[in-house]
Amino acid sequence: MKLTLTEPRLLKEPINAISELVNDVKLNINKDRIELVAIDPSSVAMVIFKLFSSSFVDYQVNGSVDLSISLDSIKQVLKRAKPSDTVMLQLDEDKRKLKIILRGETSRTFNVALLDIEHKEQKVPDLKFKAKIEMSSATFDEAIQDMDIISDSVSIDVIENKLLISSEGNTSDGKVEISEEVGAVITNDAKGDVKSRYSIEYLKKIIKGGRLADKVIIQFDKDYPLKVDYILKDKLQLSTILAPRVENY
Repeated sequence: MKLTLTEPRLLKEPINAISELVNDVKLNINKDRIELVAIDPSSVAMVIFKLFSSSFVDYQVNGSVDLSISLDSIKQVLKRAKPSDTVMLQLDEDKRKLKIILRGETSRTFNVALLDIEHKEQKVPDLKFKAKIEMSSATFDEAIQDMDIISDSVSIDVIENKLLISSEGNTSDGKVEISEEVGAVITNDAKGDVKSRYSIEYLKKIIKGGRLADKVIIQFDKDYPLKVDYILKDKLQLSTILAPRVENY
């Protein structure tokens, strides 16, 4: 296995975001992509990551390879990668290590030990959503940060042709209105308004994916999981499915 990437951020930023939710993971590397599907320890969020072979300048894989590894270990190495560096990944099967080479003005080599743990195969659920919104990643990020000062949960609503992100605490409340006038594309296939509540603690981790893409796609339904997608066409996809907080409103 030999993989060469000339845009370190395509690996660095997703791993930074994913490691907020999970650490010890199984990477599947096949002829088409590097793929990861994992559930956080509290079973509140599922992460799906795909880094396609078209992102690499050299992509050599025989068959399919599964690697159990600590994301924190990879993250520490990739912190040392400069934007202009080339990142090379090679598998040392005899020593059971992943070799990471950062090549720029100098060539730096790191060997990250693989883990001897079994991972249960995770199946991505087949979810059907009524509401779908595509908008600026920065706008979504700011809305979540704004509501974080109010409470530990946030309501996400589609009301007519507007997206409403709101929160209510013991002594204060707040809301952010996002309309199609600011470039959001809002679709609602429900007969009425759609509303659901989610953890801000998790959303603050999920929105770190906004460093990858200018646009975010969110999908949800009433008292239903939220799916957040950051997509770079022909390069990568970072998706998170977040369980709702079902409460009496």
